[in-house]
Amino acid sequence: MERMFLTLKLSPSSLIATSNTLFDNNFMALTQEEQTDILIIGGGPGGLACARMLAENGKQVLLIERKPAIGPKVCAGGITWSGLLQHVPDTLIEKSFPVQHIYTRQQHVLVAEKQPVVATVNREKTGQWMAAKAQEAGVKIFTDTHALKIKNRQVVVRQGTEIKNIEYKQLVGADGANSLVRRYLNLKNTLSGVGLNCILPIQRDNMEWHLLPHLFHYGYAWIFPHKENISIGAYAPKTAISTKQLKQNLIIWARSRGITVPADQIRAGIINFDYQGYAFGNSWLVGEAAGLASGLTGEGIYPAIVSGQVVAQKILDPNYPAHELARMVKKQQRHHKIIHYAQRAPALCSLLMNLLVLLLRVKILDFRMLEMAD
Repeated sequence: MERMFLTLKLSPSSLIATSNTLFDNNFMALTQEEQTDILIIGGGPGGLACARMLAENGKQVLLIERKPAIGPKVCAGGITWSGLLQHVPDTLIEKSFPVQHIYTRQQHVLVAEKQPVVATVNREKTGQWMAAKAQEAGVKIFTDTHALKIKNRQVVVRQGTEIKNIEYKQLVGADGANSLVRRYLNLKNTLSGVGLNCILPIQRDNMEWHLLPHLFHYGYAWIFPHKENISIGAYAPKTAISTKQLKQNLIIWARSRGITVPADQIRAGIINFDYQGYAFGNSWLVGEAAGLASGLTGEGIYPAIVSGQVVAQKILDPNYPAHELARMVKKQQRHHKIIHYAQRAPALCSLLMNLLVLLLRVKILDFRMLEMAD
């Protein structure tokens, strides 16, 4: 993410200063027939990053979010040094980890760096901070507003019990893996994964990654400590294992780590990594709506923000080259290749996992090669 912000020429002070005003999350009413230059559907990191940049450059921007509040999502809350970590306020960082603990059935490897490799943030607080920055720039944000249908440069929405229309000149779909805008563009999702997450009031010191093919195939499980709790969960591409089995295996594995995960507290989220483009005339896709998550790791926050900023740049200047997005797509394609090899030789999956960890141990492979950031 640092290259994204540098490319956009945002000053460090404006980037890392905590907002002086809280995001106004009160219910706001749309007029019956609303008009805007740019309509953004989805109030996640990608949509908010896109909205802020456009508004800072004088564009009229309206953002709608279906949830009652900005921020909450099924998410482990991990951010990387190469991606987001260097560019969020210190007040948002809950814990940072210069050492990563990586486990297979045969190995336990410590990956240590001078700078924190990964840190944890509260996703809701981070979203609220980004929303406040967007509002300061002039973005109009409407929560609890559901996009129902797209037709003739209009989006039909439901706000409360009322049905209303929003006319737009440019439409940005930042509405996640089940994107309405993506469906409107007739793009299918054939490559996706499932992330299962549970937040528990437990204190742990180590950030752990567990590569256990007998339980998670070519996915993994994690324990991410936060300030007052932990995020514990598992991720795997849908082609590897059913969601039901993944959930059962998560509970079994957690018990082996001395943690009881209540089945009814596990939350699931779909992760879309079926990238087929982001620019479609006056319609645009951002983040998971564009299929820009990593199929290997499930990482999505960094790709969402990068693509949100790129879409803003392209709307402002159609000749903008978008090199940062091209680099990220190449990284995603490398992740696809690893998945492809694991699918072709499932019996060798454990061997591949152990080889990967061995390469990390002897420093032949850099941990950052597994990130979506440059």
